[in-house]
Amino acid sequence: MPRLLPLLVSQRFQASVENPRLRLRDALRLDIFERMHSASLRTWSRARAAKLDEIEDVHRAVGSARGGRAAAEQLTHAYALLLSSQFQGFCRDLHSECVAHFVGAGSTAPAAPVIQAALVLARRLDRGTPNPGNIGADFNRLGIELWPEIHRLDQRNAARQMRIAQLAEWRNAIAHDDFGREALVPLRVQLATVRGWRRACDALAGSFDRVMRRYLASIMGTSPW
Repeated sequence: MPRLLPLLVSQRFQASVENPRLRLRDALRLDIFERMHSASLRTWSRARAAKLDEIEDVHRAVGSARGGRAAAEQLTHAYALLLSSQFQGFCRDLHSECVAHFVGAGSTAPAAPVIQAALVLARRLDRGTPNPGNIGADFNRLGIELWPEIHRLDQRNAARQMRIAQLAEWRNAIAHDDFGREALVPLRVQLATVRGWRRACDALAGSFDRVMRRYLASIMGTSPW
């Protein structure tokens, strides 16, 4: 049975990525999964996923109503905005967890709070969109080259990186009512588009969690979660 547990966790995780409504919540019922993943990932898969599910449920109800097409388009834009903000929150939370472990496991000196403050000073995820550049810049301050490691973990993550870049561009376009941007891909956002972005966010959240756990354990000597 012990040898089967990692396989079972992996299978449930993969199923959660492929099913936009299942997500990670069923997998998280396993105690071993709880111990192996960050608080940020658990929040992403529970509280943050629940908020995203709520707007999808509203979208489904409005879209099925007569004359609901225009309202459905507005809800699709709102869904994209919410997805981007929730993914930004996850990335920011995970970065904070990593910084706390990086500082806490490495030093008990009085300088530790100063180092911790420096690592989150002018953090891009505090003020910018969660595009690949901002995410990479913040995590790279811990000494890792994040995106190359993410790509090495799973070759599909390169395409997922492109999808969150698209999401970030659309977030800015919607927030600023500026749809003339050349960088907007696709040209029109539909519910299926946002669902695809959400699947990419789900998969990348798991990859970020795994890569940072391995990295911090290798340099600090203790696992962060």
